[in-house]
Amino acid sequence: MEIGRLLTAMITPFDENGEVNYEMSAKLAKAIIDSGSDGLVIGGTTGEAPTISDEEKLKLFSVVKESIGPDHALIAGTTNNNTKESVKLSKLAESTEVDGLLLTVPSYNKPTQDGLYKHFKSISEEVSIPCILYNVPSRTSLNMTDETTIKLSKLKNIVGIKEASSDLDQITKIISNTSNDFKVWSGNDNETLYILSAGGYGIVSVAGHIVSSQIKQLIGHVLEGNIEVAGKEHQRLLEFFNIIFVVTNPIPIRYYVKKAGYDIGSPRLPMTEPDDQTKAILDETIKKYNIDLK
Repeated sequence: MEIGRLLTAMITPFDENGEVNYEMSAKLAKAIIDSGSDGLVIGGTTGEAPTISDEEKLKLFSVVKESIGPDHALIAGTTNNNTKESVKLSKLAESTEVDGLLLTVPSYNKPTQDGLYKHFKSISEEVSIPCILYNVPSRTSLNMTDETTIKLSKLKNIVGIKEASSDLDQITKIISNTSNDFKVWSGNDNETLYILSAGGYGIVSVAGHIVSSQIKQLIGHVLEGNIEVAGKEHQRLLEFFNIIFVVTNPIPIRYYVKKAGYDIGSPRLPMTEPDDQTKAILDETIKKYNIDLK
């Protein structure tokens, strides 16, 4: 399967008892795809992965994949800071027929760059489906260097990276020094234009919950060489891209999905609902945008 340029990192719906709402997960997944996303990432940062058990993740992978069908990629987040456990969950996820895996830089341990290389190499060698690396220093307190990413890009199953370091020099070096079939997705909505313009492939988006078709249009303008038009679209969407991080993700985007009519429940602690001041800011901003999610 061709993994698309616009992947939305989906939130995890919960019911009134705080349990994963699988029926709503399937409904929301289909709606996000119908609004313009090429595929989904399940079990990532936006999905509150640290609070979701492996059993819950595996069921989510199956339910969501069945909902979106064979024509849209489901990328499963399967790693933590334990290599052995990451291998185990990755193999189990492969058996649920997901289309690829998201392999996140470990948090807390702070391994060396050689440790990162061996961690990801160990996981990729135990599965046969595509693996996408995920570098997000703001969450892990550890940056995976361009040298390490370039070295990992030569491994058979590692097909790309979601880069959220915000180091555009580093990201450009990765694009320049990997093969044409190694794909670089922006890990931040507000950097999509810059990374695409430097030769990147796409975006793993939070904003895609609400404005998928509009992001898709921005990507299309870049690919067609209409950089001035793409720039204006970026300027128009920038406030939205930034406001969904006014407090910790996924708190704002969950609020917007609820406003769009989806009963997704409250986040799991330690995440909370936005306070009244944050809600007022979010309410004022959304008035300026069309909502693609129906």
